[in-house]
Amino acid sequence: MTRDRRCTLCPRRCGADRASRPGYCGAGDAIRLARAMPHHWEEPCISGTRGSGAIFFSGCTLRCVFCQNRAISAENFGKDVTPDRFREICFELKAQGVHNINLVTPDAYAELIVPVLEEIKEELALPIVVNCGGYLSPEQVERFGRVTDVWLPDFKYADGALAARLSGAGDYPEVALAAIRGMVARAGKPVLDADGILQKGVLVRHLVLPGQRKNSIAAVEMLRGAFGSDGILLSLMAQYTPNGADGAPARRITTFEYESVLEAVVAAGFGGYCQSPDSAGQEYTPEFGLQGVMEQA
Repeated sequence: MTRDRRCTLCPRRCGADRASRPGYCGAGDAIRLARAMPHHWEEPCISGTRGSGAIFFSGCTLRCVFCQNRAISAENFGKDVTPDRFREICFELKAQGVHNINLVTPDAYAELIVPVLEEIKEELALPIVVNCGGYLSPEQVERFGRVTDVWLPDFKYADGALAARLSGAGDYPEVALAAIRGMVARAGKPVLDADGILQKGVLVRHLVLPGQRKNSIAAVEMLRGAFGSDGILLSLMAQYTPNGADGAPARRITTFEYESVLEAVVAAGFGGYCQSPDSAGQEYTPEFGLQGVMEQA
């Protein structure tokens, strides 16, 4: 596949020639995967009863210091696969009965996987979910929008200084809000089927961070101002777990922090999901060992 020599795909515009060296995101010139298995720990409208067909991609354009998936986001664990193998994985997950194909941090691979998904989308006959950190360029939103039914972005920060400190992306608030606007424009308001599985629309996640409830409340207010109470679903997350990395908050959130943000969500009128403040735990961090990535015997 012919591609630009200098990568300008994501908002970082790092200019790497990914055929010879990885970009800022850690991705090279091939599809790199760490896991492809049914996943039961997404929101109920994503995982349902049979699981979401989660394909975890290696590398990340944000590499937040507090990331629970550092093995793939920062350390780039994974295996390069061909487009044909990626196609096979999608159908192998379908054969396992999953509700959807859930592309987890696929940001860096839009040029490589969107053509495959365009070819198989009709035969696959499952909703395609783009599960990302929200830090997407207009070009990424446009490309993924050709095949995406459900968008599952984070909206991490209303505070650019906090975004710069924890994710090295001081422009995150405006970039992510613009990206989510593009997602909503393409997907429309949320649509669930008779079993409560999201078929179309945008479900925004926000993780409450220790000591940053004002950032969280401001993020909720920004989303309410941009999309009203019914343009998106909102998932308020309490699962922050210290990972010991330099610069990462060293404690879990308090009940007060979470409940004060939840009050803002309720006041804004959002539909969606919330977690128990004691929900942090290892079950939310999948094991990355190339499960489902290797070719079947």
